[in-house]
Amino acid sequence: MARNDNSAKSPISSGIRDFLTFCRMEKGLSRNSLEAYGRDLEGLRSFAEPLTGGAFPDPELLNKYVNHLYSKDLTSRSIARHLSSLRNFFSFLVTEDILREDPTELLSSPKQWATIPKFLNRAQIDSLIAAPDTTKPTGLRDRSMLELLYATGIRVTELITLQVSSLDMGLGLLRVTGKGNKQRIVPVHATALASVRRYLEEGRPALLHGAQTSFLFITARGDGMTRQAFWAAIKANGKKAGIFHHLSPHVLRHTFATHLLEGGADLRSLQEMLGHADLSTTEIYTHVVRSRLRDTLNQHHPRA
Repeated sequence: MARNDNSAKSPISSGIRDFLTFCRMEKGLSRNSLEAYGRDLEGLRSFAEPLTGGAFPDPELLNKYVNHLYSKDLTSRSIARHLSSLRNFFSFLVTEDILREDPTELLSSPKQWATIPKFLNRAQIDSLIAAPDTTKPTGLRDRSMLELLYATGIRVTELITLQVSSLDMGLGLLRVTGKGNKQRIVPVHATALASVRRYLEEGRPALLHGAQTSFLFITARGDGMTRQAFWAAIKANGKKAGIFHHLSPHVLRHTFATHLLEGGADLRSLQEMLGHADLSTTEIYTHVVRSRLRDTLNQHHPRA
């Protein structure tokens, strides 16, 4: 968004620029994280700057901004993300002695996960993984991507940025680079490994057409896979499997976590595999499992 020179030199604009530079240079955040911070803080700037003349907002104005976010009918998760961006931004300003006090200290967070994450049942996930046409190179690729997502629960951004060297076939381990460039090791079961191995032997060479790239998953043009391309692939295969609603790459992450907990996995192990910084984020899946148990009781108990 174009801004005049005065706006670009205002304290809040300069603070945002310095914060994003800090996140890029010192924290090593990914481009997606930086863009998300930038969008959230640009929303604050465009709301507050006309009212403050470019100065930083006080707690009262911040509360008005949060009410403004609620008026836009954003989900509780979106608002919570905005609040997280604000808190990190103003914490940086205090640490750098740009502000003496943090105006976000009295802001309250909305209740997270107002709706339980959507996930697939066992029959649906089996149908989805079986949907790609494995007589084609793109089908081998899609099948192995779906297998790997369900086997590991990694994020779609983590999936499409995997390198061939990220997967240790012998040990059955995947090295994943997550948010903030933090790396974690996730085990991969034999079925998913077999699918990826077949893709590497038959599908990937056919897609490369002699070109060279270090990315594990590639498009039909031999380029690295994009979020948009994989989103389209999962939608197309979902239709083949008869799954038309609420299907996204993140649904497979929710499905992985839910099925793992149902099978008896502990929360700490699940937190490590998902790459959650906070255990409270992982705990939502206990609510999912409890909800499923409650539904099962209501449907099958003779006195329910």
